[in-house]
Amino acid sequence: MASEAGGDEVRGIGARLRRAREKKGLTILQAAEKLHVDARLLESLETENFATLGAVVYVHGHLRRYADLVGESATELNQQYDATTHTASPDLTRIARSEPAGHPSRLLVPALLILVGFALAGILWWLLSMQVGKSAALSAAQHIAAGAPAVPPDTTAVAETPAPPEAPQAAPAAASEAPGTTAGQAQLALKFSAASWVEVYDAGGRRLLHGVQSADSARTLAGAAPLRVVLGNAPAVALQVNGQAVTLAGLVHHDGSAHVLIDRSGRASAAHSGVPRG
Repeated sequence: MASEAGGDEVRGIGARLRRAREKKGLTILQAAEKLHVDARLLESLETENFATLGAVVYVHGHLRRYADLVGESATELNQQYDATTHTASPDLTRIARSEPAGHPSRLLVPALLILVGFALAGILWWLLSMQVGKSAALSAAQHIAAGAPAVPPDTTAVAETPAPPEAPQAAPAAASEAPGTTAGQAQLALKFSAASWVEVYDAGGRRLLHGVQSADSARTLAGAAPLRVVLGNAPAVALQVNGQAVTLAGLVHHDGSAHVLIDRSGRASAAHSGVPRG
């Protein structure tokens, strides 16, 4: 539903959101706090600077959550956004053309020189091997001519000494903990493809992370498992625990948020919306 101001219908997406927020008596910062997002994200929506919000699916999600908060129609705003979005056609006249390959005759001479070098090295090695063999044969002939006594072979039976028993192999060491963690702890890695609110608490309720994380950023932290994680924009966050990817399938709410418990093996389960206080 499009709101009206002074008899003039407000048609722009950003104008409708701003008008509805002001009717609710909210500032940008208050609205951002309620949605657990960065205030700059809401400013981009109200100024219709959608390019900074990432893919179309993220724009739809942010429009839906903001519209639900201020009482606007999320369906109408998303349809209005789709109607004003156009996919630019590629300019085929600006496609770079590859340069013609060099003339093959330019590579022929270096290749022939390399082959000749290998052939000369092989001939030199063969000549040196023949010379060493001849020297060894001549030395043996001179030794026989000098009448050196031959050493008779020792035919005395020699008792075989039993080989000592092999020492038992040490049992394989137990699998070590993930780097940077101790027993009972879990290492959590978060990677953000778009801005998102995030809160992380360990098993004792100690807060490990709190606040809005910007797009294309990453955080790594460790704490006693299970870890309680609250995400404001779950589709934009990739999670790993001790190197294992965490799947949030079926745990993300319709507004894009998620409240989950993650154990040391990377298994996620639904958690209560309440946040522990450390």
